[in-house]
Amino acid sequence: MNIETKYFGSMIVEEEKVIRFEKGLPGFQDETGFVLIDFPENPVFRILQSIKTPPVAFVVASPYHFHKDYAFDLDEPIKEALAITKAEQVNVLAILTLRDPFANSTINLQAPIIINGESLKGQQVILSDAFSSRTPLQAEKARME
Repeated sequence: MNIETKYFGSMIVEEEKVIRFEKGLPGFQDETGFVLIDFPENPVFRILQSIKTPPVAFVVASPYHFHKDYAFDLDEPIKEALAITKAEQVNVLAILTLRDPFANSTINLQAPIIINGESLKGQQVILSDAFSSRTPLQAEKARME
């Protein structure tokens, strides 16, 4: 299928790679189909692109790349909704807010995106206030400043 993207123009994506978000994303409830697009020559950052609305695209990354101690439990209803039966199926991504300078960029650890890599079902989960939606990407550098 051919889609228009926010950052890369028109692209052909395989329909089997569309991630279905039954409830959409918070603030984007009508956006239920997304694809993950790799950045050329950058293994850390990806784009979560709506297949329906080109401007709806988010820069995402694994939160564990920046915060190795990040951990939370998934509630049973979320596991059931995403058909998660084993840990190996779970992919966790977080939305980034990139700023100039890059050192001011943040990652949303309060609302990770959970994707079952096998069923390609996804959901953005809102966690407790123990996590911030504006956690510095470069935590070590932020602590020193």
